[in-house]
Amino acid sequence: MIPLSHTRARRRDRRVYLGGHPVLFGLLAATRGRPVRRIGGTLLVHGTEAYREALTRLPLDRTAEGTTGAAARAALAGEGGVLFDQEGADHRAARRDLAAGLGSTGVEDLRARWRPLLVRRLAPLAGGGEVDLVELARELSGTVVCALLGSGADPCEVARAAAEAAAASVRSHLPGPRRPGAVADAARATRRLGALLGSAGEAAPAAPGGGSRGQDPGHVDGAPAAMVAVAAVNTTVAALPRAVAWCADAGLWDQAADGALRPALVGELLRVTAASPLLPRVAAADGTVGGCPVRGGDRLLLVARHAAAAHRRDPDARGPADPALSRLVFGAGAHACPGARLASVQLADVLAALAPYRPVVTRARVDRGAALPGWRTLRVRAAS
Repeated sequence: MIPLSHTRARRRDRRVYLGGHPVLFGLLAATRGRPVRRIGGTLLVHGTEAYREALTRLPLDRTAEGTTGAAARAALAGEGGVLFDQEGADHRAARRDLAAGLGSTGVEDLRARWRPLLVRRLAPLAGGGEVDLVELARELSGTVVCALLGSGADPCEVARAAAEAAAASVRSHLPGPRRPGAVADAARATRRLGALLGSAGEAAPAAPGGGSRGQDPGHVDGAPAAMVAVAAVNTTVAALPRAVAWCADAGLWDQAADGALRPALVGELLRVTAASPLLPRVAAADGTVGGCPVRGGDRLLLVARHAAAAHRRDPDARGPADPALSRLVFGAGAHACPGARLASVQLADVLAALAPYRPVVTRARVDRGAALPGWRTLRVRAAS
């Protein structure tokens, strides 16, 4: 089988950006020639070192309007401690608690739940049928969230509610016109998700292997369960189908099938797809980023996909980017995403399960209303 060009993979993947947020991502593409570019009170941060500096050296206001923390807090009607807006001791304690469920032992417990799901969901490929990887990712992410939070809710319902909550709130902290009532809509959607997680009857049973999944489904590590669900579901549903599409279009199934190469391929695919491509932040004090002066209150748009060279370096497990570069799609410093291990193991298992079929994409439809760039439908079938 002759590998297809990465050009085809890039062309398809670009559609998820331009389909959902064409003006925003068009602006980011036009300004990426400089590591940092100021437009009024906003700094667009594209460079690798500038991005890392902004996250690790510049004081950031995690509750300011226009940040993820502020959007999360508004959605929860003013409740504090939502993981996205914490600093200091509260943040460290929250991350320690969450790490217990997302460390190596916790991920292995969760893995025992999703592996049977993969077998069931991918079975149609063996008979020449098609599989929608967005639906698979939705059920997988909902299953993980319910297990992590100890909720007995239906995984698919949780995933749909988490997607709705994220979509309702995204425009409250991204550039562009804001629809009247958007913040109230986000709050209502988040409360619905929280109610679903907290009123589903008996908690899910303990995970295989003895891991405990009995946490109060209203809170995890001091963070409301709704916020954990929103983050886990939306990044998974955005990342997995895009990574598989790239693997199919670029002819990378040989690398996916090779157990020695697969971990590097996972890192490369997560780097180029960058599920959370843009991190909106606000400076809490004066400083510099990439040599550019920053004033307290300035808004920063940290472009993770450019910092990780997703726009110019194709994925290749035989010549991967430095891990320090790849990990930038999960942030950096004290606020790096605690779910990086989970995301990597999930994608590795999905690729291993798909590799024997060497699937091709038969239909791809952009989700124009999603919080993160992704597919509404991505159907695949086994190569003939």
